[in-house]
Amino acid sequence: MLEAFVFATILLGFFGIIFKKNLVMKIIAMDIMSTGVIAYYVVIAAREGLFTPIFGDVQMGAYADPVPQAVILTAIVIGLSIQALMLVGVMKLARDNPTLETNEIERGNTP
Repeated sequence: MLEAFVFATILLGFFGIIFKKNLVMKIIAMDIMSTGVIAYYVVIAAREGLFTPIFGDVQMGAYADPVPQAVILTAIVIGLSIQALMLVGVMKLARDNPTLETNEIERGNTP
């Protein structure tokens, strides 16, 4: 059931990218889709009975692999930096155009 909600989040972001005309809304939809992909990876990588490798006196048994955690953390940081760069690009585009609608921008920049 949780996988269905995560997949719906990915689809919601994908359709937002396709159907929204405002550039800021497209960036938000891309962030929603990225969040869905990361959540899907977390749902798939989660295992029952595995513990975080923390130093201590108690032996807990099988430890969780830290590599997927590092991959997810890297994906979050890369997604945040890409989103920041896209927002800077939209801000620079907003200086020259009175609107952020893609149809109006294309109409104003065609020869």
